[in-house]
Amino acid sequence: MIKTDILIIGAGPTGLFTVFEAGLLKLKTHLIDALPQPGGQCAEIYPKKPIYDIPGFPEILAGDLVNNLMEQIKPFEPGFTLGERAETIEKLEDDTFLVTTNKGTKHNAPVVAIAGGLGSFEPRKPPIPNITDFEDKGVAYIIRDPEVYRDKRVVIAGGGDSALDWTIFLADVASEVTLVHRRNEFRGALDSVERVGELTKLGKVNLITEAEVKEIKGEDHVTGVGIKHKTEGDINVDTDYFIPLFGLSPKLGPIANWGLEIEKNAIKVDNSYDYQTNIPGIYAIGDVNTYKGKLKLILSGFHEAAIMCQSAYQRIFPDKKYVMKYTTVGGVEGFDGSKKEAKKEVVKAII
Repeated sequence: MIKTDILIIGAGPTGLFTVFEAGLLKLKTHLIDALPQPGGQCAEIYPKKPIYDIPGFPEILAGDLVNNLMEQIKPFEPGFTLGERAETIEKLEDDTFLVTTNKGTKHNAPVVAIAGGLGSFEPRKPPIPNITDFEDKGVAYIIRDPEVYRDKRVVIAGGGDSALDWTIFLADVASEVTLVHRRNEFRGALDSVERVGELTKLGKVNLITEAEVKEIKGEDHVTGVGIKHKTEGDINVDTDYFIPLFGLSPKLGPIANWGLEIEKNAIKVDNSYDYQTNIPGIYAIGDVNTYKGKLKLILSGFHEAAIMCQSAYQRIFPDKKYVMKYTTVGGVEGFDGSKKEAKKEVVKAII
């Protein structure tokens, strides 16, 4: 059984930063995540996409943000259970929690912090009969590494921001990019729509609207798609990859059955104090929680993590009074023996 001070469910940016805030309080942490690597959506869905609202970073790629967070928490030696989903939770007689994963791994902690983002994601798949036969054989619902499509032919389907953004990006990577959308109007940002229009005029994007992909062709790998056009009938397009980007459907998964108060697929918390749920000792931070005035931003999750850890410390050590020390004054002392602190000024007496 894995024992720790704070068990963090979700290893996205908020969960990772929780490790840092807990470490400053000398609290050990362990993270559970269903994905095979830390980083959440930033690592799994859009590692190469820039983020513009992280304080101190005018622009940073999502994957680089994860790498920086991993480096920041390294001195606090967090544990990870990756590729496993938190399945059940049980309150024990000693007032701690036992969390078991879908693979049977047991974790015990006095505090549980749910930082599961928007939950687990399932792609919205188009109703194409043989699409599952080509998954990982030319069909992808998420673009993880754009270099896979270098000098290849790509067909993208969709009309939202993701479809538009990746069409623009891959126009300079792939040898041929075709965007298929069932309407003439798009649901994405106006500048992205205009940019796709410009690329179409330049011949860098083949835009097919009022149409839907109805068939995938090939044997061991995608070789083409069959498109049904509203007025022109059937259109065949040769391609190496088909990427339907119709969004991801978020689900809380087993957490929804833990007796927590749920509102619109999110966990209600007490934001006036510490982001605790209706079950004392269980907190929810980041995009997975909801409260009046909630903003689903990474920086909001960072703030909530800091507040939550202060409350967790008082729960774990009710008889101790923690005096907050600024890192600019006390530095950062890792569990691995490392120490980061500002150089002390040498003051000489004036005689």
